[in-house]
Amino acid sequence: MMFYLSKIVWLLLQPLSLVFLLCLAGALLALFRCRRAGGVLSLSAALLLFVTLYTTTGSIALQALEDHVPKAKGDPGALSCIIVLGGALENQVTTTRGGMELNQAADRFVETARLALKYPEAKILISGGDGSISGNYEGEANASERFFSAFGISSERLIKENTSRNTFENTLNTAALLKENGLSNCILITSAFHMPRSLGLFRQAGLAVTPWPVDYRTAGNERLGFDFTQPSLNAQQAATAAREWMGLAGYYLAGRTGSLLPD
Repeated sequence: MMFYLSKIVWLLLQPLSLVFLLCLAGALLALFRCRRAGGVLSLSAALLLFVTLYTTTGSIALQALEDHVPKAKGDPGALSCIIVLGGALENQVTTTRGGMELNQAADRFVETARLALKYPEAKILISGGDGSISGNYEGEANASERFFSAFGISSERLIKENTSRNTFENTLNTAALLKENGLSNCILITSAFHMPRSLGLFRQAGLAVTPWPVDYRTAGNERLGFDFTQPSLNAQQAATAAREWMGLAGYYLAGRTGSLLPD
């Protein structure tokens, strides 16, 4: 139930959906002769759209998440276990076309492959199923085997967790597999903006992991201001930041993490 509720909440509360809903509400109020209230809602929609498209607000919010967990300064001296969270493959495309179609979070798998080749004894736990509402697509952990085998990484090193649909399920299912395989003190690879929430969940579950953030979406020196050069990218950054901050708040309120922004 929580999985489907989170999907609905995100559908309604993402920035561009809010703009649409405000415009719709404003138009309906105007039709029922509540023109002042309708005008206020329409103006609010225009302001939200402007902030989303033509300012760096989204990048600033995303950068705050990316900077929260520092990036490692060098590779570990030894490594026995790598946990990588799904989100790097286009599940719908790979299900219908096969292959291994990577998306913007491809760094998760690229960095895992790099470390796997450097530390040939390390086990690789890939956690990620089909996070769609329909549940009709190939799970990412299964599809990832094609990616790693292409780089000569044996399937015998892979531990595939192919049923989780969100980060909370990633944590629960990963914990069970770590115990089953006798693995501990692993590094955790996921996108930098996603690391605070992931780390909070893993710590709440009593799992000691070393954060290994990748897939940075900001340069780290973003400043608040106007940006009329790339409205589509600004909207994407705002949507990614909004989703992650809402996820942090939702997990904290549900008692799934110990703090709003885990250290």
